[in-house]
Amino acid sequence: MSEFARLLEHQIPRLRRYARALTRDVTRADDLVQSSLERALARQDLWKPGTDLRAWLFTILHNQHVNEVRSSLREDGGIAAEASRAIPSVGPNVLASLQLQELDRAVGSLPPGQRQVILLVGLEGMRYEEVAKILDIPVGTVRSRLSRGRHELRKMLEEGFRPPPRPRRAPVSVRRAA
Repeated sequence: MSEFARLLEHQIPRLRRYARALTRDVTRADDLVQSSLERALARQDLWKPGTDLRAWLFTILHNQHVNEVRSSLREDGGIAAEASRAIPSVGPNVLASLQLQELDRAVGSLPPGQRQVILLVGLEGMRYEEVAKILDIPVGTVRSRLSRGRHELRKMLEEGFRPPPRPRRAPVSVRRAA
């Protein structure tokens, strides 16, 4: 096994954790990680030894996710399917499970920019500079999104999170007439 492959393998758990939090779907997350790893292997000559491999891989994963979301928006015409994904159960402790589900729904309801920053800083423990590089935004924007995202999460969790109403679909007969 090459040194690059060994370093890459060491980052897989972090990539999976971020992809799962980002997509909120285990299968889609695994597909996203796999396609990101394939891209990294195919372009390993672009990585400079001695630089932060984790940041490079997270950038690839982020860009791959953005491409997939854009593609699905073109195909589906909206993000309602992504927003209505089921939330996995957490475990036997009902109160903790409900709190985690509520937090998961609240994080999922944040605007994508705030959600990405919160996940990278809070879940992955990345520095602001790393997040700025991965998302290709200024450090000040990272700080701003993190602050606004934390404020919104605090507000949602204090008030009791209520998911936004789902868009209603027109009856089948109306959709067929269109």
